[in-house]
Amino acid sequence: MLLYALTTVVSAFLLFQVQPIIAKIILPWFGGSAAVWTVCLLFFQMVLLLGYTYAHAVVRYLEPQLQKFLHAGLLAMSVVAILKFPIYPAAWLKPAGGADPTAGILGLLALTVGLPYFMLSTTGPLLQAWYAREHRGQMPYRLYALSNAGSMFALLSYPVLFEPQFGTHRQASMWSITYGVFVLLCGFTALRSGTEDAAVAAVDAEAPAAARPTVRQYALWLLLPACASLLLLAITNHLSQNVAAIPLLWVLPLSLYLLSFILCFEGSGWYRRNPYLQLLAVALGGMAYGLTVDTTGNMPIWWMLLLFGLGMFTCCMVLHGELVRLKPDPQYLTHFYLTISAGGALGGVFVALIAPRIFRSFYEMPLGLVLCAVLVLFALSLDAEATPWFTGWRAILPGLGAAVTVAMALYLGMQIREQARDARVMVRNFYGALKVRDTGPETEMTAVRTLTHGTINHGEEYLNIARRRLPTTYYGPNTGVGIAIREKQKQGAMRVGVIGLGTGTIAAYGRLGDYYRYYEINPLVPPITKGQFFFVPMCAAKLDIAMGDARLTLEKEAPENFDVLAVDAFSSDAIPVHLLTKEAMQLYFRHLKTDGILAVHVSNRYLDLQPVVAGEARALGKLARVVDTDDDDTQDIFGATWVLVTSPETGFDDVEMKNSAEIQFKKKVGLWTDDYSNLFQILK
Repeated sequence: MLLYALTTVVSAFLLFQVQPIIAKIILPWFGGSAAVWTVCLLFFQMVLLLGYTYAHAVVRYLEPQLQKFLHAGLLAMSVVAILKFPIYPAAWLKPAGGADPTAGILGLLALTVGLPYFMLSTTGPLLQAWYAREHRGQMPYRLYALSNAGSMFALLSYPVLFEPQFGTHRQASMWSITYGVFVLLCGFTALRSGTEDAAVAAVDAEAPAAARPTVRQYALWLLLPACASLLLLAITNHLSQNVAAIPLLWVLPLSLYLLSFILCFEGSGWYRRNPYLQLLAVALGGMAYGLTVDTTGNMPIWWMLLLFGLGMFTCCMVLHGELVRLKPDPQYLTHFYLTISAGGALGGVFVALIAPRIFRSFYEMPLGLVLCAVLVLFALSLDAEATPWFTGWRAILPGLGAAVTVAMALYLGMQIREQARDARVMVRNFYGALKVRDTGPETEMTAVRTLTHGTINHGEEYLNIARRRLPTTYYGPNTGVGIAIREKQKQGAMRVGVIGLGTGTIAAYGRLGDYYRYYEINPLVPPITKGQFFFVPMCAAKLDIAMGDARLTLEKEAPENFDVLAVDAFSSDAIPVHLLTKEAMQLYFRHLKTDGILAVHVSNRYLDLQPVVAGEARALGKLARVVDTDDDDTQDIFGATWVLVTSPETGFDDVEMKNSAEIQFKKKVGLWTDDYSNLFQILK
């Protein structure tokens, strides 16, 4: 048992440790979008399904001796694959650009971690099947809980032990070495298994056949984990979109998801219908309320994590608890795990592939909440041993289920109608959801047109033609970027670069003879900027828009000699980390004139980005000052924080010095590089 347990724990640890490692490595290659993690999770779920399918087929159709030789051969092949294609991807695998990077992410993951991850995913069900065969009468489900415990430790240890201490190159090397140790351990376990095959076969021949699972059981084995997976990805996506695409917000929901598996599958299980069914009602109502409140941007991060974290955990405990009640005889063990993994993959496919193509906004979370209620009611209605308080209600369950379904349709309809009611444009893709709406008629001097990305305002423009050219929101004349541009305008014609298009508000500063170059990764943004707003179409300067990730584009371009380069790339409220590293700042100054100014927009609800920029400026020998401005409702100006960075040879002029201040911060933050970053240190 010790050998089986050790092999299971090591494989589970590696299985989940590689997920944040590879996701963090490739995140900058695909724009730093929160959807990168969602697609990664989809890949891992699909490969897990393939691994469970392999384990099911091997156990069912091959002789024990042949099972061992086949598995040992594939393990050896996976080691060769790692030597040929290390899990840290080579530079030639960087994407060339495109509308939707989903296929590129899946292909890159398949090439680098595909076979090793596949072998790790087969270990749990295969070892449990071998253990059940050798130890007739002993239930192997505790090994499943042990596997999930190893997985959860891998996830929780990453942002606490590994990410703060090691760069991504070192993390990848350490993982590969440990994988080699796992291969030796798994091979030894395979050789040790099956020593009692003859005796077990004789027992099996005399053992009575177990009852075959029903179609309803198979359906619930599929749908219960599918709903849990849907909620996991939807909630993770929600947090990453509105805070940051960082490992901490990836592993926290996934760890709670795994914890529910551990508690439900451990021995007799920790799930009890009383009080979890009552808690489920509270969790569903609380998260539904939280969705409404969070759209206003007023929920503190720790309340958000607490509400959605505990709510998701409660839902998963009930879904997985009802799933465990339906577990079959060990004879159908691989059937059970194969169907569970298919359900997990189904939830991932819906959130990562289907939802962005059929929904105009993020509707999958409310859908998941109502689906959870419907499935739990359905599972309870089919349970002949339901608790007494529930048994008395069995007669009205069909009507109650229909009422919940109608409530789901009404709820979704109201959500869609409310969000679309005043929208001129609502679109969604890999990079998030965009919405354009008007407040007031064009004749009113205060009427504006607004672009929102997720829950965050990404720019406004006055509708009245007399005020249409005024720079508004975060880009007013007294903001950091406004001061930098106006001071450089005194020197004559100028070149301005802007990372992040949005409404194109900075183009309001453009004059004849100037050149403005925008860098935008989301293909949905330029048609909105040009078709719904006037900043770009009415810009007096020559203006270009370069599509693709700004880092990758700037790396390929010759020096642009910008007078001002503004970094203003946000996905909802999350800023892509790879645009705020030391290497990124080096790249920016390669494209700036010797006296050029780098203006970094660091306004954020949840992250204190000032010490990050200050540390990088200090490491590169640059000067950095912060410009903080307050709201001005009369000019539609928002309070904003910009950090201005320039070379000490030229420094800042008197106006820039007068309107800025030295950066003051209490937190000590490590230098961010492409190999190391840690957002946990700068959470507000």
